[in-house]
Amino acid sequence: MRAVTSPALLRLSLTLCLATLSSCGGYRMEGHRPQALTHVQNIRVVLFENKTLIPRGEVIATNSIIDALASDGTYRLANDSHADATLQGTVETVTYNQVRSTRLDTLRSEELENRVSIRWELRDGKNPMKVLASGRASGTSRFAIDSNLQTARTNALPDAMQRAATQVVGRLTDDF
Repeated sequence: MRAVTSPALLRLSLTLCLATLSSCGGYRMEGHRPQALTHVQNIRVVLFENKTLIPRGEVIATNSIIDALASDGTYRLANDSHADATLQGTVETVTYNQVRSTRLDTLRSEELENRVSIRWELRDGKNPMKVLASGRASGTSRFAIDSNLQTARTNALPDAMQRAATQVVGRLTDDF
């Protein structure tokens, strides 16, 4: 038996193949930027300011922002000479609230929640007086009280900072 191939059948199969392959032609693999930040490719992150009494809070906040930007991948991290924009910020507050207390003594905490508040600005690299985006972000983390309260607070702080940093990067990439 011989296979029958007609020009119409060949054209139909070629059209179906092209339609199948072009169905994802409008999608991009990179992150989307807000309209005001379309020209920004490289971001420089400067050391945040710390207005709290938390030791090294500015370092933890800056590292959290850098980690969030690097894992998102929408922007590249750059130094001063190659940056299109500069991200700067301030750790404004770190507060602690009781989540759970002991059954017999409501003043004795078993679990606490820390809330970190960050204010940030993204400034143009060529004109530092021009603010491209700004906002506030907050992150929370819960931790159990053990024999050393200071260690428990110190260990929970980077998690809250990372959650706040994720909000900042989400605002820079998706404008929500």
